Amino acid sequence: MLDGAPALRRELERRWLAFVVIAWVVASAWFVFDRWSAIRWLSLGDTDDNMRLMQVRAWMAGQGWYDLRQYRMNPPAGFDIHWSRIVDLPIAGLILFFRQFTSPSWAERLAVGIAPLLPLGIVMVSLAAVTRRLVAPVAWPLALIFLIASAGATMLMFMPERIDHHGWQLACLAVTVAGLSDPRRGRGGALVGLASAMSLSIGLELLPYCAMAGAIQALRWVWDRSEERRLEIYAITLAGGGAAGFVLFASEANRVMRCDALTPVWLSVLVAAGALLYLIALIAPRTIVVRAGLAVAAGATIAICFAMFFPQCLGRPEQVSPELVRTWLSNVREAKPLYMHPFRVAFVIATLPVIGLIGAIIGTWRARHTPELTGWAAVTLFTAFAVAMLAWQARAGPAAQLLAIPGAVALAALILPKILGHRLMAVRVIGTAAGFILVSGLFAGYVVRWLPAKAQANAYTKRVNAATGECMRTSRLLMLNAYPAATVFTFTDLGPRLITVTHHNAIAGPYHRNGDAILDVQHAFARSPANARAIMKRHGATLLLVCPNMSEATIYRARNPGGFYDQMAHGEKFGWLTQLPLRKGAPYRLYRIG
Repeated sequence: MLDGAPALRRELERRWLAFVVIAWVVASAWFVFDRWSAIRWLSLGDTDDNMRLMQVRAWMAGQGWYDLRQYRMNPPAGFDIHWSRIVDLPIAGLILFFRQFTSPSWAERLAVGIAPLLPLGIVMVSLAAVTRRLVAPVAWPLALIFLIASAGATMLMFMPERIDHHGWQLACLAVTVAGLSDPRRGRGGALVGLASAMSLSIGLELLPYCAMAGAIQALRWVWDRSEERRLEIYAITLAGGGAAGFVLFASEANRVMRCDALTPVWLSVLVAAGALLYLIALIAPRTIVVRAGLAVAAGATIAICFAMFFPQCLGRPEQVSPELVRTWLSNVREAKPLYMHPFRVAFVIATLPVIGLIGAIIGTWRARHTPELTGWAAVTLFTAFAVAMLAWQARAGPAAQLLAIPGAVALAALILPKILGHRLMAVRVIGTAAGFILVSGLFAGYVVRWLPAKAQANAYTKRVNAATGECMRTSRLLMLNAYPAATVFTFTDLGPRLITVTHHNAIAGPYHRNGDAILDVQHAFARSPANARAIMKRHGATLLLVCPNMSEATIYRARNPGGFYDQMAHGEKFGWLTQLPLRKGAPYRLYRIG
């Protein structure tokens, strides 16, 4: 595409890293400008973002490095969260930096606005490196364009205020892909091993992808004995990186045999896997059949030992009660398969991954007689795995879109030059635009706009979403500071936002280690008024806060007609509740518990 501009082509090829960094700076500046209102008002829209900030605040206020208990939730005991301090570090660093120039409040707002953009830079560099190796030295700009313009689910994880750990895990995934495609075996193995270890030290959300990356490393060695160096380095860095991550970042609560984080359970798996893979690579049998047998034996040994020593982890890693699974975890939308979501949602998420998989398959076929074959084969297997993961959980969408970028670029690099080479100007202009839209998956967004929808259902959903947004607004929550600090009994989804914005404490947040408190909140709003009062008193709550028409409130009314909250919604009064005044426009109802 750049044959007519050899000087530009040379610059893009020679100074690609500098150009990627410039593109990241420009994109970051735009996102900060575009989301400035959210930064100004500390509009942390997700419960996890609020809890992450509370974790950083507690640490900077003197809480221990290995103590991740949130004492403002379910006081005075608090509850442990299964995260690590890794993602806290850049946020805290930015806060300390900006405190040199502005107030502590603004330093915090600027830090949580900029912090999510840091892993975006890693993703952009990694994807550019992959497309340079596998497609063409000057194809990397397409990777950045497709990422920013087409991978909507992925990009949401890097937007200002999105300080949860998913952005950093996606950055680890991008580095993993770069390692899989790296022709330098030692460096490639180290990148995959270290990225997997860091991802798992942050959280287990991408555990299946880490396992798949390890399987691909083993398959490359089975197919090609000369890949033993890659497998050895991968094994060492996986086990060593996992051990370092556990020692440096595992909280006190994660040093027991839990299944939901990098605890001794998963540390044992990483160390055992690293040891076995290093051993079989060291043996290095000459025949492919023996190598395949050793790889299968290593995998089977790990699986059997896991089942024998950690049978409690064969089920749900959260290890919560069946009731909480039924009333909460089984109803989390992002945890459901993509095909269970409305077509207008599933189509937009799945289009780019499917296109990327097609492009990766074509790229692999075209590279069958070149040194890039093994790199393309690894990327194709990874992309196919990500597409399959969508059939398990919709939350796989961001990872699937990210992994689709190399394949989409390969498809574009195949189609666009043919269109641009056409003798008719109209074909070049229209065809280029159409080809770009199709390959990038941008057409998905336009298609769903024309799909018929139930207007009534949409109106109801919009009303509930608007009410939920009002309940979470900083300016609304600050009204509650008119009353002295207290323990507030409120909805589970409102708890993290309440403790972030106000000086009040809450009872529960949507975190599985807080399972007993979550059930107490559900039981209080679902059962009788007497039962509700007893639960609130047991938790030491002195205030009750409800926000009518918030999404969680509609669930209590729909599931439990005649229950405590349903009675409140119908205007019932209770002698043990005294309604307290709030400023005009407050979306809440606040009561003193007697």
